[in-house]
Amino acid sequence: MSSVLYDTPGPHAKRRNVVYTIVFLAVLALVAWWVLGALDEKHQLDADKWSPFVTDSKVWTTYLLPGLTETLRAAALSIVIALPLGAALGIGRLSDHRWVRVPVGAVVEFFRAIPVLLLMMFASAVYREFTTVSSDFRPLYAVVTGLVLYNASVIAEVVRAGVLSLPRGQGDAAVALGMRKGQTMLYVLLPQAVTVMLPALVSQLVVIVKDTALGGALLGFAELLSQNRQITANYGANTIATLTVIALIYIAINFLLTTLAGRLERRLRQGRKSPSATIPAQAGAPEAQSEAVSGA
Repeated sequence: MSSVLYDTPGPHAKRRNVVYTIVFLAVLALVAWWVLGALDEKHQLDADKWSPFVTDSKVWTTYLLPGLTETLRAAALSIVIALPLGAALGIGRLSDHRWVRVPVGAVVEFFRAIPVLLLMMFASAVYREFTTVSSDFRPLYAVVTGLVLYNASVIAEVVRAGVLSLPRGQGDAAVALGMRKGQTMLYVLLPQAVTVMLPALVSQLVVIVKDTALGGALLGFAELLSQNRQITANYGANTIATLTVIALIYIAINFLLTTLAGRLERRLRQGRKSPSATIPAQAGAPEAQSEAVSGA
């Protein structure tokens, strides 16, 4: 059986695929062996490099957990602001009014084209020069501002693409029922587009969580990854062990986020497939009148 994208492999192709798989796994094993050997030569696999994360609770209470708290706080603030702002910009790009659509499109394209790190640095300079925000909170404000400006622009494009992917008949039917443009968008198009947009939105939320590390690189924001410098300075230059633990924490956070989003997506799809409730005929409806006449 063949598909649109490829033909089902025959006996010779299957044998070649098995050979390719074995060769790839062998090369991967050799690379892993070489990397582990190099780490062992540098004493990065010694037990004293990894044991503090199990035996010393101060590593967690002093460095990792406070850094994780700052990461989650910056990510949560950015998500809460960027999601509605991006939805509003996406709806603005779909407006029938040129005086709304063109300026909104210019804003979205402008901030989507600038690297998020540059936005953070620019926001930090603005807060330093033109506001009274203290130096203690300035890195957090700058990180959140940069993440919101960039990700709201990306989310706007996700919303616009999700709405445009719906069949045109959905909007035409709403207009035929007498709905205004705003009502059609709010009650008909957006609820259906959420299921289509959800995978892309989740990917962007994961990007927000990871991009908080940019603030720690140049702005002095005390997020999770920046704690690497403090830990390695106090626990014997265990850089590899520290980065591995931090990477596992990021993986756990993003796995939890994608798992929750997957459950939400399944519930939304099940809700759309569930049978709709029937509206009972009113007393003055033709069916009720015909039943009354037949009963008489």
